Amino acid sequence: MARAVGAPPVHVLGTGTALPGEPVGNDRLAHRLGLPSAWVETFIGTRTRHFAVDLDSGRVRWTLEDLCTDAADRALADAGAEPSEVAFIVLATATPDALMPTTAALLADRLGIEGAAAYQLQSGCSGAVQAFAVARALLAVSPSGLGLVVGGDVCSKHLDLGQDFHELPPGALVNYVLFGDGAGAAVVSGAPRGGARALLTHLEHRAAGFGVPPGQRVEWFGAADLRSGDGRRPAVTEDYKAVEHRVPVLARQLLDALLTAAGWRPETVDYLLPPQLSGRMTERITSELGQGFEWEPVSCVAETGNNGNALVFFQLDRLLPRLAPTQRALALAVESSKWIRAGFTVEAPQEASDA
Repeated sequence: MARAVGAPPVHVLGTGTALPGEPVGNDRLAHRLGLPSAWVETFIGTRTRHFAVDLDSGRVRWTLEDLCTDAADRALADAGAEPSEVAFIVLATATPDALMPTTAALLADRLGIEGAAAYQLQSGCSGAVQAFAVARALLAVSPSGLGLVVGGDVCSKHLDLGQDFHELPPGALVNYVLFGDGAGAAVVSGAPRGGARALLTHLEHRAAGFGVPPGQRVEWFGAADLRSGDGRRPAVTEDYKAVEHRVPVLARQLLDALLTAAGWRPETVDYLLPPQLSGRMTERITSELGQGFEWEPVSCVAETGNNGNALVFFQLDRLLPRLAPTQRALALAVESSKWIRAGFTVEAPQEASDA
């Protein structure tokens, strides 16, 4: 299948993901929060999630650096690449371990990568696409080099486990059952290379919330931090009704934009990587976008929880073993912070297509 003329594709050589600890099911979480598990199942639809903190003691068991290191190690192994081959790291996160040093720089040190450029993006759910876009620009300068693209979040740092959850309104309780922690990574190249798993072709990343209030705000301080500067301002606020209303609209716009950019007809697409919000909302968006088409959805959020910048990597990790020669996929991500739509098209490597 011919590909529309555009910027050079990103060659994905390997992927890896990491989740902290055992999955936390709705019964376990509901018992800890003093809530009926049926409420979680009905309202959110997410079955399990993973936390980097111990739910009982609040003790931090994994840092973002730990999770990103595990995911990067697995991606390098999957690509058959050595850390010494990596020329740059681009890491996307909304929840860095510290303002400085950056988690990207610490990750390079943990991996034993000396002299590589390390970039860190402050981003929400669209961060993985932003990171791939930055990587594509860097690879355009040095196509034969290898890059490491990483995304991850430790959302549980914003959970105040010592409060009375019966006093929280549903809008605040959502954050305790919706989000989880995790990290993902991909090894990429700008030039054809043996063993490439997929090509990311057309990347779309646009602010789409001009004049519209943010759907989510996350502060620098944590939920248990009293140094907010203006009383007890919550660390995380979310307009869930606005998210429900706007994300499906932006997802449709994004899908149409990617199809137009790639010159693809909808019926030639084999897989859809839909926006990952919650199990329930993702099912709804997938159903609405796929009406009349036989796209196979590739989703993870019902099992992993919403772990932000890691989500697209978990979807790619599930897609690549299924992607056969000549097959295509669309990856969609919508960030509600200030409404960003981001995504890319995926194709099987040209070598496989010509076989």
